[in-house]
Amino acid sequence: MTALGPDILFCPGDRPDRFGKALDRASALIIDLEDGVGPDAKAAARDHTRAALAELPLDRVVVRVNPPDGPAGSADVAALRETGLRHVMLPKAEDPAAVEALAPWRVIAICETARGVAAAPALAGAAGCAALMWGGEDLIASLGGRRSRRADGTYLPVVTHARAAVLLAAGAAGIAAWDGVYLAIDDLAGLAAEADDAVAMGFAAKVAIHPSHAPVIRAAYAPAAEDVARAREVLEAAARAGEGAVRVHGRMIDGPLLAQARAVVAAAERLA
Repeated sequence: MTALGPDILFCPGDRPDRFGKALDRASALIIDLEDGVGPDAKAAARDHTRAALAELPLDRVVVRVNPPDGPAGSADVAALRETGLRHVMLPKAEDPAAVEALAPWRVIAICETARGVAAAPALAGAAGCAALMWGGEDLIASLGGRRSRRADGTYLPVVTHARAAVLLAAGAAGIAAWDGVYLAIDDLAGLAAEADDAVAMGFAAKVAIHPSHAPVIRAAYAPAAEDVARAREVLEAAARAGEGAVRVHGRMIDGPLLAQARAVVAAAERLA
């Protein structure tokens, strides 16, 4: 699994003045050459990005290229080949061959169309695929829909299905899944609730569109001290008991609950 995250911040490729600031706020940076950059600014964004990669910590940087089967995307790929870049984000991924064509980069494939969500298992199994992400707005657009959420902010059923399908496909392939962005910039409470759901279900990271979102996401991924203490107690009790289930504070703890406890401890150690 890719170790990027858990809070990963988008930054437009035509704003190189923001790259360093984004890395100061978030665990990792996605430099966006696709939707975040207008058609007339794509060439400049490509040049800015190529120059910046010589100075940025490449273990914390992803570049989202334009679809490589188009002129902007093919130019992106050609420009970035000799930069030392390690991670590339492939938008509107639908074909495993498109993932494998980006070798030797590690690819984060975004399942954000109906065909992309349906192809999630094949994409996850493609050579070089490091993670799957999903996108609700492009998915709805591909279906001819009008919005991805209800009036109360919760996702419509088809989006909930896509979110789960991408998570399951990534998990089955043994790679990371990244949760999609939360578009309501000022609704930090809503973001926190959605990030908490992402953590609970097993998303390895959540992607952000604004610097204020990064600490909210990071806080969601950091286990509370009491949860860490309880997880350690469970693991210690299991170690003393040896194989099989063990009773801890009136609860029967077996294999799946031990795995959850290990996940809590691992998250605490990673984010310490």
